[in-house]
Amino acid sequence: MNEQQAADAASVVIRPTSGWVPLRLGDLWRYRELIYFLAWRDLKVRYKQTVIGVAWVVLQPLLIALVFALFFGYLGNIPADSRNAPYVVFAFCGLLPWQLFAYALTHSSNSVVASERLVTKVYFPRLVIPIAAVASGFVDFVLVSIVLACMMVYFGIAPHRVWAVPLFVAMELAAALGVGLWLSALNVRYRDVRHTIPFLTQLWFFLSPVVYPSTFIPAEWRYLYGLNPMAGVIRGFRWALLGKSQALGPWIWVSAAMTIVLLISGLYYFRRMEKTFADVV
Repeated sequence: MNEQQAADAASVVIRPTSGWVPLRLGDLWRYRELIYFLAWRDLKVRYKQTVIGVAWVVLQPLLIALVFALFFGYLGNIPADSRNAPYVVFAFCGLLPWQLFAYALTHSSNSVVASERLVTKVYFPRLVIPIAAVASGFVDFVLVSIVLACMMVYFGIAPHRVWAVPLFVAMELAAALGVGLWLSALNVRYRDVRHTIPFLTQLWFFLSPVVYPSTFIPAEWRYLYGLNPMAGVIRGFRWALLGKSQALGPWIWVSAAMTIVLLISGLYYFRRMEKTFADVV
């Protein structure tokens, strides 16, 4: 093979698409190392020049769980809705998936705008950027999971269905990525979208059963409540780890279906808007 043939073989032709935009998910595998390096970059930037480093990851949910236990568990007398778990473990088990979801949603929504220089100077699948933002939050999730495991050992709580935990983790990551893809694409064109993300996250927190059991929702409203993917995820976490007194219920499938809708629609919308990112970012 001569030099001209080698150059032709290495070249990539980029053409505009029309109609339904192909997802080209295979490109993500070819650029998997870029996902790793972008996620690692986010981790280093987050903990660079900090006083206590990654300890912030543990202290934040732990202190919040203690405050919730005081005001909602002790003063508010909200039941834990679990067989043997005190309220502080009940709240921490809800904060564990919520913290991952909130981080993934916030950072993926702002990821494309934050990576403006990359987007305008070099070609790569833009889906890499929000996926790397979601992946960087998984390290925090693992660290906080260790704290929850220590709390369960201290209170003598044996996990009931550990095998189900990865399923609910995948479900919440898919939901966060789906919403993040929508918001990140909108954020490129409409910069005031970023101002709505903190409000959306705060509102979503109260619409999810983090500080209260999902059994507080009347039975006739639970299918509608299941349209919130995090309602199913948090209930699933407690069902798997704390041995909830009641079964998951069929409305958990509503949360799973909504997660799939958010992810697929987010992927297609992001890919459709991707061709305009370099012009308007």
